[in-house]
Amino acid sequence: MTQDFLPRGNIVDVGEHKIHYLSYGEGDAVVLLHGSGPGASGYSNFKQNIDAIVDTGRRAIVFDMIGFGYSSKPTGRDYTTELFASTITDALAGIGVERCVLVGNSLGGAVSIRIAIDTPNLVDGLVLMAPGGIETSEVYYNMPGIKSMIAGFVGGTLDFEGLRALLEMLVQDTAFVDDQLVAERLAILETQPVEVLSRLVVANMEDELDKLQCPIMGFWGQNDRFTPVSGFNKIINANQNCVFTIVSNCGHWVMVERAAMFNNHLQQFLNSLPQR
Repeated sequence: MTQDFLPRGNIVDVGEHKIHYLSYGEGDAVVLLHGSGPGASGYSNFKQNIDAIVDTGRRAIVFDMIGFGYSSKPTGRDYTTELFASTITDALAGIGVERCVLVGNSLGGAVSIRIAIDTPNLVDGLVLMAPGGIETSEVYYNMPGIKSMIAGFVGGTLDFEGLRALLEMLVQDTAFVDDQLVAERLAILETQPVEVLSRLVVANMEDELDKLQCPIMGFWGQNDRFTPVSGFNKIINANQNCVFTIVSNCGHWVMVERAAMFNNHLQQFLNSLPQR
């Protein structure tokens, strides 16, 4: 049996799938959706940000999206934006969440955008960190971080040190990739089928960005090697109620490398929204 390096929370059934989530605090829901990659999980992405949400009097719900963490990892199918979005919205309905703020990094940002477009009455606000889903596949697959991630995971070459090297591409300061983080990710990686990345299909939603109706706050690390920093322009140009912060000397994980700054801005954003 694989050792648990991550906390176990609750399971909600979504059709034939089981979606794992952690819940902290009470009040209006803030839903955190992690990025992709070998061994990814909600807790590993957001463990430095949970307390900041709870301190605003809100409930932090940290999901493992399908194919990741302790959630179901089906084989023999594509992992599409629509699959991620529908399983999260069904999971939210299953646990009784009718309104929320979505916080999404990378793939989780793309899924957050999809949910906000498709179910605007569910989403009170969006917080996006280097979101995917706004470029063509060719653009993403030419990014150095994506190339390394696909080659290592699909090729089955990621041992402890190989995974460490990949995770170090997510940050500008490699000190943030410690043994605990690598162990957390490796334990999940050992349970992931190759389809999670080899059949990952994230549609380009650039032409739909003007359908977003809620306030948006975003961040991008200037040294991001997974998603083009220029993508912030597409979101700002399509939405009037939107602000992005470009962070110098920072990679793909703004909420990790600049946790204090990110948490401060997140709290201000949450406090600007009406509580229900």
